[in-house]
Amino acid sequence: MSEKFFDLSGRVALVTGASRGLGQYFGRALAKAGADIIVTSRKKEDLAEFAAEIEGMGRRVACLDLDVRNFDSIQQMAEDAASAFGRIDILVNNAGCNVRKNSMEITWDDWNLVLDTNLRGTFFVAREIAKHMLPNNYGRIINIGSVTSVFGYAGLAPYCASRGGTKQLTMSLADEWGPHGVTVNCLAPGWFKTAQNAVMYEDEEWVSYLSDRIPVKRPGQPNDLDGAVVFLASEESRYLTGQTLLIDGGITTGATRATPKK
Repeated sequence: MSEKFFDLSGRVALVTGASRGLGQYFGRALAKAGADIIVTSRKKEDLAEFAAEIEGMGRRVACLDLDVRNFDSIQQMAEDAASAFGRIDILVNNAGCNVRKNSMEITWDDWNLVLDTNLRGTFFVAREIAKHMLPNNYGRIINIGSVTSVFGYAGLAPYCASRGGTKQLTMSLADEWGPHGVTVNCLAPGWFKTAQNAVMYEDEEWVSYLSDRIPVKRPGQPNDLDGAVVFLASEESRYLTGQTLLIDGGITTGATRATPKK
């Protein structure tokens, strides 16, 4: 064991969906902990600025194209990732999308877009990367879920289905790959402001309502996830697998908004 807890020096971490948002925070946190970083986006040119930032931290970085709805793209990315630095130790399976509509308005294509990206894409990225981990008897796979992995919300039917599936998928893969030294866990953020949901945070009344339901009384800030992702990527999480780690400020305790005083 390293003399320094949560030290990722010498490790190589792959983060999908890193052109913006939480993917960049995950990559930044892993780099700060010592890992070299491989990042993906549908257009790797969109990663140039972030890659320069990681290099400025003294880490090696590689940028790759990835469309998680295209199996050929996933296979090519996995091969390129393994070749970039000779190994892949950590996968943060972050690429995802959402469609916010009443269930009566969801189209066939809406459903396929969300499930193909968030669930099918998560599985096939994990599997293709695991092909390079299993022979080494070491790997840390972190599937990014959501509070909707365990809660259901109106207007998010495909998203909730995909994230609930991610939780179940994580347990299945953990059982299958655990004997080969590969742990698989689900990191499930609560309510964090991202590009996908930024419009909701423009409604001050809604933010107040949300904050009242969260025991720590605020939505998440991206850096609130740093410790969790580094822990799950580290040697110190070696006996943790198949779990869903909720970083949600306690909203899944079932807290409700206080009754206004008259």
